[in-house]
Amino acid sequence: MEDLIRAIQPQPNENIPALRTGDLVSVHVKIKEGNRERIQEFKGTVLYQHNNGASSSFTVRRVASNGIGVERTFPVFSPRIEKVVIERHSKVRRSRLYFLRDLTGKKARLKQKF
Repeated sequence: MEDLIRAIQPQPNENIPALRTGDLVSVHVKIKEGNRERIQEFKGTVLYQHNNGASSSFTVRRVASNGIGVERTFPVFSPRIEKVVIERHSKVRRSRLYFLRDLTGKKARLKQKF
């Protein structure tokens, strides 16, 4: 019975390292356009993580042009994620950074963790 459950469960994506809230990451995602496939980069701060087994995900927020914030949620088990590069760690005191949605400019910056 346990072998059957393990066979059905999706395998975690090895290209996703251990992420923490506040990390500045670059997520490379496969995008399908017609019959072509290309890789698109989404660079931003990890706002939060959902650890729910096969439906685990993490949300990344970046500020696009004209100061518009864009959030995107990526499933951890998705084969569409080519790689995730951690560019820097930030010092945060909470696990969910929802307060960054209301901040703009220099107030929205996080201190770097060395």
